Parts: sequence; structure tokens; C-alpha cells
Amino acid sequence: MGTPTEPKPLVPALDFDNRMIPAHGTTSVDFEERIDYKRLRAYRLGRAVESLGATECGAFLLFDFYNIRYTTQTWVGGALGDKMSRYALLTRDGKPHIWDFGSAAKHHTLFAPWIEPGHSHAGMLGLRGAIHPDVGLMKDAVKTIKGMLNDAGVAHLPVGVDIVEPAFLFEMQAQGLLVVDIQQDMLDARSIKNVDEIMLLSQAAAMVDGVYQDITDALRPGIKENEIVALASKKLFELGSEQVEAINAVSGERCNPHPHNFTDRIIRPGDQAFFDIIHSYQGYRTCYYRTFSVGSSTPAQHDAYAKAREWMDAAIDKVADGVGTDEVAKLWPKAEEIGFANEMDAFGLQFGHGLGLGLHERPIISRLNSLSHPVEIKAGMVFALETYCPSPDGTSAARIEEEVVITKTGAQVITKFPAEKLFVANPY
Repeated sequence: MGTPTEPKPLVPALDFDNRMIPAHGTTSVDFEERIDYKRLRAYRLGRAVESLGATECGAFLLFDFYNIRYTTQTWVGGALGDKMSRYALLTRDGKPHIWDFGSAAKHHTLFAPWIEPGHSHAGMLGLRGAIHPDVGLMKDAVKTIKGMLNDAGVAHLPVGVDIVEPAFLFEMQAQGLLVVDIQQDMLDARSIKNVDEIMLLSQAAAMVDGVYQDITDALRPGIKENEIVALASKKLFELGSEQVEAINAVSGERCNPHPHNFTDRIIRPGDQAFFDIIHSYQGYRTCYYRTFSVGSSTPAQHDAYAKAREWMDAAIDKVADGVGTDEVAKLWPKAEEIGFANEMDAFGLQFGHGLGLGLHERPIISRLNSLSHPVEIKAGMVFALETYCPSPDGTSAARIEEEVVITKTGAQVITKFPAEKLFVANPY
């Protein structure tokens, strides 16, 4: 297996240090260099194996949906995402095993040829307790895993686990396995994206660009927040979205403080409204806020927006290869400056987070954690940067978010819907 940290030279079209990051369509073509899925799979598995090799573990046992996809290149729809029944075993030979929901395992043997023969298994642990542990599914699963570790000669070494149900953890311990936490190791592996991951993130953002055009066309008095959510969800799926994880739609008096949800509130003339569109395209997510005024706007709304934009631009100018996350966090206002008692109360308002297969990946940029525990930003990281400014009118607020790719030559913004000034939708 090649070394993922030393990729082969790329063709000029994929040199994102010197060219704009593309947002291709959702089909493959023979006349342009686009997503190379073989390269993507090899890179992700290589990063994970490299991470495993840097630990004392004999294997990683993965339950986190994103880590399973990263290592096995398999996916089953979101309905099973929180059931803790899919799991994968990553060993040092780089040939992971996957246990999946019923017939999905057989499907993998037919359509996922990169999985070694005999490495795709049907599995069931209990659907978060719906099948009682006394039935013995967990006991049998641990016995099988331990047998594989014995065969590989690593059963005496720690087994790294990312997330786990207590009953399964206790069963591993009862059968003599030493369990350690390796979620941090997997997050480190996922933090640096290759060109294919970056192009998928750009494509996902381009879909939201188009959704915001539809939102601004529809954003008139009388429409409800949930209708905007329905409109946006429909458009995303039509464009090829894999999953619409969440859409925040916040308007009028609900803007301040930010509730992080949507309701059936009827939008009225002069309201300020902001939206966050969170979806995934081939696994890669967006987190993408925009703020609008409906029909008309006030000086107070413009003032709040200008301040939020100022904080955003300062962060984009600062975030770069070799910069510490504390240097970015210091550019944003303290919690008390925007009306909160402390940084915990204000968490997520002046905020940056890694973006990839997961919505919140490493590193997190915030005054809550970055000042005391800074992390070095590196080329290949992708961030969503978020700012928020309450309006002096006590009701309105501005919320802006930009997604940026860190290259050797600076940060490239991949969220393109206009946001330099407050956008007034359908002005009177």
C-alpha cells in the first residue's frame, strides 16, 4: 500500500494550491479529471492504517459510522446510523472486516470488490438494547473478534475502540480484551483531506449555492420556516444529495438568541432570517449559513451584519497552514461582548470546525477550547467558520458561515452564495 502522506504528483487541474477548486456535476465523464474513487478509497484506508500503526493497538474496532465508511468504503442509509449494529475491524494488514445489517453484507460482496473475500459479514448486536444482551449476540460477536485477533497474533495487544455501547464494552473486558479509546486517532487520520475529498466537499457546497437561490426567490411574507425547510430538502435531493441531516430556519424574534432549529413561524415583512443547510453528498457534508432580510431592512440589521462579516473576514485572512487555532479564536469577540455570561453559553456562535464525513471534525476553533489547547492548522484541512452578531434592536441577528479549504497558498472559500453584504430578498 502506498504512503498516503506522499501522494503522486497531480495533474495541473487538481493542483488546488494554484487553481480554483472545482464543483463538478454528479456524473463521471471521460474528458475531465474528476473524482478518482480508487484513489479516494486507497487514501482513506491508508490514513487509517497509518494511524493504527502509530499506536500500540493490535486492531481498531470501529462503530462510528464515519470511521466505518472511511476504512471499509461502505455505506448503509441513515436509518441505521444510531443503532450501533454496524461495526468494522481494522487490522495492520489493511484488509478490514465489516459486519453489516443483514442482506447489506451480501450486497457488499457483489458490489464492493475492494473488500477481501470473506471479510463482509452479516452482524447484529441488538439495536441499542432492543434485543437484550442476555440473548448472547454480543458475546458471540466478541468471541469471533477475539478469534480473529488470536489468528493475527495480536490478541495480547490493546483493541482500540472509537464509540461503544456499555454492554459490548463489558463483554470485551469479560473475555479478556484490553480496550482503549482511539477516537482521537481516527479523527487525526480524517483531518487531512485528499483532492477527491476536497472536490466532494466543493460539490456538496455548490448544491447549497443553488438552494439559496431558490430560498431567496421564495422568501416573502407569508411563507413559513418549515416551508423553506421543505423547499430546500426537495431541491437537495433533486441535485443528488445523499442525506439532508438538518436545516435550521430562524426568523424574526427567534433570531436572538439563536435556537438552532426551525418552527412553523410565519415570516413577516422586514424580518431578518438566517438558515443553515447541513447535507451530505457521497458522505461529505456542508454546514453553510446565510442571513437575509425579507423585503426591507433596517440600519440596525445592517450594522449587525457588517460586524459579523468583519469577524468572518478576519478569520479567513488568518486561517492558514502553520497557524494555531488559538490565533483564529482570539479574533472573535468574547462571550460577554455578544450578551452571554461565558464561553459555554455562547459556544457555537463564534466557531470553526473541521468538515468531512462528519459534520464536526477536528480541529474545533472556539474560545471555549482553543486558547488553552491550540491545534496547528495544516494544508488539506477543511473548515466551516461561523460568526454571529446580535442586533442592537434586541430581536434581529446576523449569522454567516463560510467553508474554507486550507492550501499551501492560503484559504479557498468554497461557499459561493453572496454574503459580503446583507442580502435583502425580494425588496419592495
